Amino acid sequence: MTVHLHTQTDLEEALEKLLKLDPRLKPVLEIAGMPSLRRREPGFVGLAHIVCGQQLSTASAAAIWGRLTAAFDPFHHDAFRRARTDRLGRLGLSAAKIKTLKHIARELAEERLNLDVLAEEDADAAHHTLTALPGIGPWTADVYLLFCLGHGDAWPAGDLAVQEAMKIGLGLQERPSEKQMAPLAEPWRPLRGAAAHLWWSYYRAVKKREGIIASGTKANNFSNNVAVAKGTPTKAKISARKQPGS
Repeated sequence: MTVHLHTQTDLEEALEKLLKLDPRLKPVLEIAGMPSLRRREPGFVGLAHIVCGQQLSTASAAAIWGRLTAAFDPFHHDAFRRARTDRLGRLGLSAAKIKTLKHIARELAEERLNLDVLAEEDADAAHHTLTALPGIGPWTADVYLLFCLGHGDAWPAGDLAVQEAMKIGLGLQERPSEKQMAPLAEPWRPLRGAAAHLWWSYYRAVKKREGIIASGTKANNFSNNVAVAKGTPTKAKISARKQPGS
């Protein structure tokens, strides 16, 4: 059965169950505090928003998205599919992002892709469906599943913040690789998405204690794409993922 994180209550109940599954997470929650649920709009709008912010600063991503949503109101896949490539380029999208989003728009228009049903699928199957799309890498897929669909078992294994938090919180000698993250998170199924929220909060709490949470390092796409959702302030500035399409 798929768990959904649609409300703050959903997240809190999921974390309560998670702590019963793995008591090692109790001190992690004590330090992190209760995470706040962050959500983004689902469908083509949500996925396009994430793609638009890839490899960009928060300000640049927001400026491009603002121009896009002003040019296409409502922002619908059919309108985007019909839009001229040169017009999209003038709005700030790179050639690679235009290609990715036009492909997704065509798949939606031809009903070969249904983004909404992914919320009910097994997290790994939904992840595979998204990463099979050109230009959609693991991080983008997991962020969409977790923040746009509220998939309770989405697991962003390639997120460096989650990796670093787990290294500290679980007392590991080294930061786990993306490949090592899967077996580490296996005990948390079907609540790995709730665990991700917890580890992000833990990371911020630990780095705040160390005084480096806003050290001026390169802004990450986690901040760009999800931390601003639902009025949540922009969070830690770290490099939190691999390149899109990787």
